Amino acid sequence: MTDAVKVGFVPFSAAPGAVLVIFCGEGPEFGPATRKALGPALSLVMGAAETSQFKGKSGSALDILAPQGLKAKRLVVIGAGKTAELKDYEFLKLGGALAGKLTAKTSAVTVIAELPKGSMDADQAAAVAAGIRLRAYKFDRYKTKKKEGEETALRASVSIAVADPAAARKAFAAGSHVVDGVITARDLVNEPPNVLFPVEFARRAGQLRKLGVQVDVLDVAAMKKLGMGALLGVAQGSTQPGRTVIMRWNGGKRGDQPLAFIGKGVCFDTGGISIKPAGSMEDMKGDMGGAACVVGLMQALAARKAKVNVVGAIGVVENMPDGNAQRPGDIVTSMSGQTIEIINTDAEGRLVLADVLWYVAKKFKPKFMIDLATLTGAILVALGTEHAGLFSNNDELAERLIKAGLATGERVWRMPLGPEYDKQIDSQFADMKNTGTRHGGSITAAQFLQRFVDGTPWAHLDIAGTAMGAPKTEINQSWGAGFGVRLLDQLVAEHYESKR
Repeated sequence: MTDAVKVGFVPFSAAPGAVLVIFCGEGPEFGPATRKALGPALSLVMGAAETSQFKGKSGSALDILAPQGLKAKRLVVIGAGKTAELKDYEFLKLGGALAGKLTAKTSAVTVIAELPKGSMDADQAAAVAAGIRLRAYKFDRYKTKKKEGEETALRASVSIAVADPAAARKAFAAGSHVVDGVITARDLVNEPPNVLFPVEFARRAGQLRKLGVQVDVLDVAAMKKLGMGALLGVAQGSTQPGRTVIMRWNGGKRGDQPLAFIGKGVCFDTGGISIKPAGSMEDMKGDMGGAACVVGLMQALAARKAKVNVVGAIGVVENMPDGNAQRPGDIVTSMSGQTIEIINTDAEGRLVLADVLWYVAKKFKPKFMIDLATLTGAILVALGTEHAGLFSNNDELAERLIKAGLATGERVWRMPLGPEYDKQIDSQFADMKNTGTRHGGSITAAQFLQRFVDGTPWAHLDIAGTAMGAPKTEINQSWGAGFGVRLLDQLVAEHYESKR
């Protein structure tokens, strides 16, 4: 991980750094503090805009080197488009857009956080700062040499000029912890599988103890005692033993029902005996994106001292095809007592989640459970990489997740559930099969999981298209996106966190 961008807030009167970044609306149109900072150079900017046909549209940029009349050596103008229509998430994107215009050799940057009608408020400026940090992230820890012309990580000191620096600092304090959580999730997804195997994953989750999170790790013996036969069936083909990690943050009132977040953590997925094709199998190091999100979320909530009780639970395993691996046709007994016929050993994530969901539902009796999993290729067929699939047995929870997705840009799309789909996973030999036919594959996977929530309000997020390898955006240039941390932090803050 590289997070060498330092972001701070200063008044508009502060002297600009070597690089000056300003925002404009369509036109281009500038705010009063921006005009004052430009002084006589405003005519230069307007002339350059006319020559290059720069109109200040959203996402566009105008780059001027050695601008006459300014102490800065470089001036970057970022278009914000129709500023009256900007949503909260779009300020995050503005920060990402400006970070994308900076180079590795950039040192001191001043950003004037102003739109045509005046200064950005504290929350908007904080979102710009968060966008800068998210865009600047680069996972390059295993590179010992850089090729000529290869982009290196950004290292810069960024000063964001606002009308009220103290208010902006306060607003960014909590947001910075959420960014840290996203970066942790990205790091976990990007790590190679020979480094991040289940025991190591559990060890890294254990580092949250420094923030006051209670972390308990269930080893193979403990899981056998609990009867977690579904999870252990997946893990038995690997020389790396599986683990279940339970993380608890008690920031709410004593005795309040906790919220629960559960993550699929398949550190590497060969498909087992039902082995995957060789092409792109290396991407299966990211099959633990759900677990990575849960760890990042728990970090964010604990670091910002969220006033809520939360349980984070992850099942971490490897799915390998050795002589001890489970076979198609095997029948395993889950912790719930329900039996499962293994039809395809590559439908393994739902087996891991089944036992962890049941464990959390029974032990903690949470207000709700949300699981995240890179579960099915079928969700990519249905939704591509722009939305995560949302399945839920609770309309209120589903609507709140959709709202949080729109607010953060981590969008979800609700998919159907219904008893008709259960027919596909009925088995003549056991209580159920672990997979149905090709049709509706993401739905039957969710129907399978629903059998292990024991009536608890529940939502399942299939993040196979959004957690890894998704298209690069203004705020993410990484293969591992850290998807879900901002979404779920927003959900907690908006609807469940105590306001005391």
